[in-house]
Amino acid sequence: MSLIVSNLSKSYGNKTVLNHLSFEMPKPGVYALLGTNGAGKTTAIRMMLGMLAKDSGEVLWNGKPLDVSVCNVGYLAEERGLYPKYTLMDQLLYFAALRGVPKGEAKKRIRGWAERLQVEEYLYPQTTGGQEGAKKGRVKRQKPKNADQLSKGNQQKIQFMAALISDPELIILDEPMSGLDPVNTDLFKNVIREEIAKGKYLIMSSHQMATVEEFCTDITILHRSEALVQGNLNDIKKSYGRVNLRLKTEEDVTSYIQEAGARLLTQKEFEYQIKVEGEDQANRLLARLIQDQIRVIAFDLREPSLHEIFVATVGGEEHEAE
Repeated sequence: MSLIVSNLSKSYGNKTVLNHLSFEMPKPGVYALLGTNGAGKTTAIRMMLGMLAKDSGEVLWNGKPLDVSVCNVGYLAEERGLYPKYTLMDQLLYFAALRGVPKGEAKKRIRGWAERLQVEEYLYPQTTGGQEGAKKGRVKRQKPKNADQLSKGNQQKIQFMAALISDPELIILDEPMSGLDPVNTDLFKNVIREEIAKGKYLIMSSHQMATVEEFCTDITILHRSEALVQGNLNDIKKSYGRVNLRLKTEEDVTSYIQEAGARLLTQKEFEYQIKVEGEDQANRLLARLIQDQIRVIAFDLREPSLHEIFVATVGGEEHEAE
């Protein structure tokens, strides 16, 4: 199987919101769609899913046009969309039916996901009153919760369940970790890792660069409707070179950094974050420190992070616009 997105475009009047976006997923993995607010990420996702009409372009899944009524696709939208006044169980059964999951099987899957995502108490009736209440006939059965009775994070868990209930082959996650606390963020990450291990195709859109970097193999960075950077993340990093240096010593070496012509970014006591022009400049700095018998505790030269690549790609233009 494969996913091919070719020349997707969308305009509203004279405003272009997505301009000829193309990318491919020839094998399972995670593809990241990144960009500033309004760059065109959600528009691209909605056109891929047929929720928004395309001005041009096509989306092929296994060589055929992607049709969510036929293809098994799971979608977690950025705008959470549970019905506030209906029980969560009814909604999950409804979403499962839309994806062709039989009711009996859907109930099994809901039970499993409820345990996995720790939301059982919101889906299944409970009793109050205990044994003493039972003896006196005062046991009260609570109703399952409605969506508007849940916190934002727990609503997100329910929608994550809805996206995965059909065991989809293609999973699209738009800001999946937005609003989650650290514990639930790790829970979502573990589920995503499990889906990757099953050989699923995932498209992820997020502003949390460190999270995306944990999972994605290939990326597109969109800015003002245009794809500015595309390709394999490791190859993109290599193209920048190892130019980020973390240096830690036991005394002030600011003068040595200036002498080497490197750029000091941050300093905390005797720990420095430095931008160098390349490995040669970094090694000259290290040799100079050793020559003067300055004890070096840490010398870590690395490629830029995805966050740094993103800022380098769009940050300058954003600053100019401001």
